[in-house]
Amino acid sequence: MQGIVFKGNHVMFKWAVICLVISLIAGGLGLTNISAVAKKVAIILFALFLLGFLALLGFAYVVGSAIAQVDVVPALVAVSV
Repeated sequence: MQGIVFKGNHVMFKWAVICLVISLIAGGLGLTNISAVAKKVAIILFALFLLGFLALLGFAYVVGSAIAQVDVVPALVAVSV
């Protein structure tokens, strides 16, 4: 079984997870200032990742509903011929 591989598309999520781990380790060691900063960075990065995902999901829904309309498909076929 292979480990988790982060490719170019998951860079923001990777850094959010890294900051979360740093926050947990620093909190466990009693370094509360470092833990608080790393936690804030992790939350911000995760929120940006989530907003980007939701925006892409909404865009896919809009495009999918536009393509699913019956009037659009014959026009596209006529233009491509």
